[in-house]
Formats: sequence, structure tokens, C-alpha cells
Amino acid sequence: MEQFELAHIQRLFEVTDRMLPYARRERSTRVLEGAVLGNLFFEPSTRSRLSFGAAFNRLGGYVRETTGFAFSSMAKGESVYDTSRVVSGYMDILVVRHPEEGAVAEFAAAINVPVINGGDGPGEHPTQALLDLYTLCRERGLHPGGLGGMRIAVVGDLRYGRTVHSLTKLLALESGLTFVCVAPEELQIPDELVLKLRQQGHTVELTDNLAEGIRDVDVIYATRVQQERLPQGSTVAANGDRFRIDAALYDKVCRPGTVLMHPLPRDSRGGASELADDLNSRPELAIFRQTDNGIPVRMALFALVLDVADQVADTDREARWYRPERFGVLDTRDILS
Repeated sequence: MEQFELAHIQRLFEVTDRMLPYARRERSTRVLEGAVLGNLFFEPSTRSRLSFGAAFNRLGGYVRETTGFAFSSMAKGESVYDTSRVVSGYMDILVVRHPEEGAVAEFAAAINVPVINGGDGPGEHPTQALLDLYTLCRERGLHPGGLGGMRIAVVGDLRYGRTVHSLTKLLALESGLTFVCVAPEELQIPDELVLKLRQQGHTVELTDNLAEGIRDVDVIYATRVQQERLPQGSTVAANGDRFRIDAALYDKVCRPGTVLMHPLPRDSRGGASELADDLNSRPELAIFRQTDNGIPVRMALFALVLDVADQVADTDREARWYRPERFGVLDTRDILS
């Protein structure tokens, strides 16, 4: 996230706003007709993999995918360098997700076609942070650079959750924010991130008390426990529902209108430490609007990286296929409005 400046975010969101009619299936464009995206996901994914592909398709491009090491030549011992060099000869742009931190940078260093980070182990998930910030701005009626003074609670796995790492670094471009970090000690946000945020003029509060942590905040950003990244022998699962937010807790301690966000997937099994299903019908629950925003944000990113952002309207036309007025039966705020 350190590569971004506030002006970059403002430009990206300006283009994202122009992508909304295409993302919402009201209009179509063929600006990337003939271009091919290589979607290389060496780690499980639903939302990111499908939304990257759908975003590229909505711009008129084609998508080729590989999922998991078992279905790639890396299972035969091929290096990152060789894989990236070979694939770059087939594709115009790559999206890479890899379980090892820094592996995506290795892909980028070996080739000359653009590479977008789809998540690298416990490191970062930059495009998730971009769509999270876009969502936060829309939910609060604000723009990048105008979030100063907000109180934001981040709850759950703050140590291994790469979405939190990327989002806090991105939010650090704002001024005078307060981050309330709510987690058990074993999963608390890394010390180096706390230090950096404070050096940039932000207030960081650490607590393991959920009720106090989410009281009097503007936004709650909850995350699941990254079970796949926990050290062997960890007992963090014993925390059970200690960090679970349900409708009763929300009504008891939160300000009216406090926005609820989550990068998904959320663990809906009994005892999971996340957002309960009884929040599904609440208008403050933004998690599905959040995922929907992944399409226009990633469309804008593709258009800017491939230098066609100002040509999108050249092939604009009305979309003629059927689309529903709402995407979920419990949607309480019409995203098409």
C-alpha cells in the first residue's frame, strides 16, 4: 500500500464512479476487447478470483485462470521466475494470489506485463483495501482526504489478517483518525503497524474488550480468524464467540448508524467470532454492498493500469439482458439506487 498517494486514490475512485453503470449491468463496454487476463490463484479464493475475472469481462476482455499449485507446473518444481515469464507471453496482465509473502513481487520483477497483487500470504491484499475504502466513503457520504476525525474499530484477527494490514496503511493517508484495535493479545495488530500509524499522527487504542472497543465508533471492520495461518498449537480458537457481534450487542453499545464491514468470508458456524446472521436484515450491514463494490473498483484499476480509462465510453451501449432489481432477498438498501 505504500506505493499509493492520496491523489492516486482520488483518481481511482473518480474512475470507479464512472464504472458503476457497467458494474451494475445497466451499460456494457468493449474497451478491453481482445485483451487477456491471467488469473493465477495459488491459494483458495471465491470473491477475489471471481470479481477480478468478472471485472475484466465487464470491460470486454477475456480471462484465463489457474487455481492451486496442483494444477500448475509449480507442482513439477517450476520456479516463480519461469512460471511468470512463460505466462507473460500469453497474457496482457496478471492477477496473482500466493500463500507466501513477497511472492507476487517476484512475479512482477521477472516480467514486463502489469501484475496486480491478489493477496500474498499474511502480507497484504491491496485491492481489498481499495474496495473497502471506497465502500467506507460511500457509506459515510465522504471522499478520500475527508475522513479526518473518524473512529474506526478493527475487530478479530489483526495479526494475520492481511486485509487489516492493507486497509490501515491506506487509511493512514488521511489525517487524525482513531483506530480502536479489538483482539485477543495473540491476534493483536503488529507492533510495527501501531508504531507507523502513531508516527503518522493517528491515535491507536488496543483492547481485548469487545463492548468497549466498538462503543462510540463510526465504522466497525470485523475479520475472521485466519486459522490457516495460526502457529501450530495455537489455542486462539478457545476464544469462541468472545469477539462476535450480534444484533443485541450492536443495539446495546453502538451508535445508531454505525457501519458494519467485513472482507468476507465470514465464518457462520456456531461460536465463530464474527458478525452474526441476525444482522443480515440491518441496513447498517454493508458487507454485501462491500463485495459488490469490488467489481467497479477492480474495473477502474484494470482501466487505469492498461491506460484505457478515458476510452471506456467509446464502445458504450445499453445492456439488454435481464437483471434483478436487487441481488439478495434480504438486501435492505438498494445498491442500484
